[in-house]
Amino acid sequence: MLGIIIGVAAVVVMMSIGNGARERIAAQIRSLGTNLISVTPGSARMGSVQLGSGAAPRLSEGDAVAIESEIPGVIVAVPLLYSRAQFTVGNSNWQGALRGVTPSYFIAREWVVMAGREMIWEDDRRAANVVLLGTTMREKLFGQADPVGAPLRIRDVPFTVIGVLERKGQSVWGDDQDDVALVPITAARRQFVGTSRANPWQVHNITVKFAEGVSAEDTMAAIHDLLRQRHRLQPGQEETIMVSNLAEAAEVEETATNAVSLLLFTVASVSLVVGGIGIMNIMLVTVTERTREIGLRLAVGARQRDILAQFLVEAITLALMGGILGVSIGIIAAAAIGTFAQWPVVIDLSAVLLAVSFAACVGVFFGYYPARKAARLQPIEALRAE
Repeated sequence: MLGIIIGVAAVVVMMSIGNGARERIAAQIRSLGTNLISVTPGSARMGSVQLGSGAAPRLSEGDAVAIESEIPGVIVAVPLLYSRAQFTVGNSNWQGALRGVTPSYFIAREWVVMAGREMIWEDDRRAANVVLLGTTMREKLFGQADPVGAPLRIRDVPFTVIGVLERKGQSVWGDDQDDVALVPITAARRQFVGTSRANPWQVHNITVKFAEGVSAEDTMAAIHDLLRQRHRLQPGQEETIMVSNLAEAAEVEETATNAVSLLLFTVASVSLVVGGIGIMNIMLVTVTERTREIGLRLAVGARQRDILAQFLVEAITLALMGGILGVSIGIIAAAAIGTFAQWPVVIDLSAVLLAVSFAACVGVFFGYYPARKAARLQPIEALRAE
């Protein structure tokens, strides 16, 4: 039974860890917001040198307005400005991400303000010096104190905290999404980023949220065509924008996780096969040791199918007992891994039933040959066996 116990326990642990990984990835996808497309500047050329993605300062707030108003299925298109800054509160200071956004950002990212208030369009119109903090930023600067209404200096510019965002956790790229401060995009441009004469309304990114049921590929293609038209790019001319689906990276990670889970499940299943071979060997020994008993049963009227059923039941019982013990050990081991490794573990009832059913099938498969051998013994020869 030991091989069955180890095999079933390994299957339960591997599937629990795999389910936990998928749940973690799903949570990361949800934290990004659903149905999001990211539009970023593309590459620029200086002489014969390609400066890489993000080097072409071509995106503007007007592009965001055009995407939202002209492309069917788009709910909001949010222009963003990125920067890093030093934040100071009294004797506490912290360097983190600063993001200039509009109120539509909270719709796109599905980000809830758990204390204070959201940013409003009046804040954006007035370029108000107001800021919302992620939970990591709040903890670094204020600890567990309520920061709503408190003064805060960003690069020595005074701001007022108007809200605290709910925790988002780690992104699929490993970034802490809560180590961020959100300010109106107009205030970010005026106070920190500055303006360009060539493109005074320049933005670093446009995040687009589209409706459920709308094709991401069709929406991306429409955005691409619209921006090429707005930027007056000729056919064959080098791209100055990049359009990507934010869920693609998470889907790639989920595919890799599923492949690893399948590999681990396959390896764990080998233990079940080894355990089944052990059961077959034990049952063959049992048939040899109980030959006279089998002969006696046959002599007093037992049929071949009765002997076959008897030994099959014994083999299945061994496998099921090993399966039940293996499930118990697997659940305990999975819970221990989740606790000590700080890894999400999801124990799925279907995985438990699959492991036990697999153990029963192993008992039937590997118990059939010894049972058949016992059933085909001749009563006289069996009774004469020593």
